Amino acid sequence: MSSKLFGICNSLKARLSRRIVFWVFTSIVVVEAIILVPSYFRREEELFNQIEHVSEVIFNATVRWKRKGESDKVILEKIPILMSDREILGIAIYRSNGELFKVLGDAPKISFSALKNPKNNKICGTLRDGDRYDVAWSGLPQGIDYILIVRHNSSSVKHELHAFILRISGLVVIIAICVTGTTMLALGATVIVPILRLRDDLMAAAEAISKETANPNFYSLSVKRHDELGDVMAAFNQMFERISWEYMQRKEAEAILRIEREKSDNLLLNILPEAIAQRLKQKQSCIADGFAAVTILFADIVGFTQLSSQISPTELVNLLNDIFSAFDCLTEIYGLEKIKTIGDAYMVASGLPMMRPDHADAIANMALDMQKEVKKFNQRHHANLNIRIGINSGEVVAGVIGTKKFIYDLWGDAVNTASRMESHGEPGRIQVTAATYKYLQDKYVLEERGIIYVKGKGEMITYFLIGKKEE
Repeated sequence: MSSKLFGICNSLKARLSRRIVFWVFTSIVVVEAIILVPSYFRREEELFNQIEHVSEVIFNATVRWKRKGESDKVILEKIPILMSDREILGIAIYRSNGELFKVLGDAPKISFSALKNPKNNKICGTLRDGDRYDVAWSGLPQGIDYILIVRHNSSSVKHELHAFILRISGLVVIIAICVTGTTMLALGATVIVPILRLRDDLMAAAEAISKETANPNFYSLSVKRHDELGDVMAAFNQMFERISWEYMQRKEAEAILRIEREKSDNLLLNILPEAIAQRLKQKQSCIADGFAAVTILFADIVGFTQLSSQISPTELVNLLNDIFSAFDCLTEIYGLEKIKTIGDAYMVASGLPMMRPDHADAIANMALDMQKEVKKFNQRHHANLNIRIGINSGEVVAGVIGTKKFIYDLWGDAVNTASRMESHGEPGRIQVTAATYKYLQDKYVLEERGIIYVKGKGEMITYFLIGKKEE
């Protein structure tokens, strides 16, 4: 019990708790203030009505005296006796024609011209002047030719209103504190503390994944809630399991990728001697054209090297010819340019020698069909081959070099990057660069692989081509 109470107390230190406290407290104060304003004016009106009642007594007495036939002199002698009340500071008596008849005590500031023509109401007008309150009474509706303007001392109204505001404000603060405290205790136990514990679970999950800890002890695993927060905890558990599985898969994929990269590097060294490759790069005379928008595909038959050690050379060539012939048919269908085959690697380009706006689409279609052709080949020959494909788009230089065995070849960073996409890809998948992704994203389904380290390029964001959207 004490641990739960301690946890709730700690939850009050959270930023979310402080915000909730602030807004709950502010809301209550605002609501109470909205209620207080009309109450203030009602109370003010009540207090001034009480002051008016004092002058009304004097007015009614004057009316009675006048009706009894008392003379003006007698009435003027009796009125000061009634003015002994400390709230009455002065009285001005007017005739109905506006003639000032008599001023007793402090002269009121209501002028005769400012008075309203009375009908049923005895009060002709009022004036609030600081701590003074003037009220005009007309005897005309009762047949008395007197208009009395009475000046009151209204300082008590101000003091009473101040005391009223203090009482109400204190009550508002007490209510706000009680409601806010109760709300925070309830939220702390049901929301804030679980959220803080879930935050600790998130940090513990990161550490568990980095250290490959099996079955970590999470708070969210031990709590069963049937509300939205319980759904969040369940989602967290599912997320942790998924991330853990993906992390292990990635480690396995990285191990496979390292092995495949070593194989690719060895294969490249077997294609051309390093000295010959350097001499070809230094060739001065050449026939070459530049193309601004070309898409290049590199494909590698995964598992073909192992197969070559199990069958005769003739059978090996026949099998390789079978699958590459199927690839050649695809280049005819899509109007692509086959560049060359090197061992069990296949290179094809789109957008040259004739430029075309759909160069990336054509290569993507061929890559997807190449996967299908490999599956057909495996069924025909009971093989278990796979294909790894890399695609990139960009500028290239295409032409012919050398004096013998001419070949139409490509040069440029785009070609190298396409080759890296293949060599850094995964068996059975089509890896494309961000440049190709921009061409394909509207018509094809692509899965972001994320940032990978590419030899010679550094970190790059790559994607896997899955298929056409309509499929």
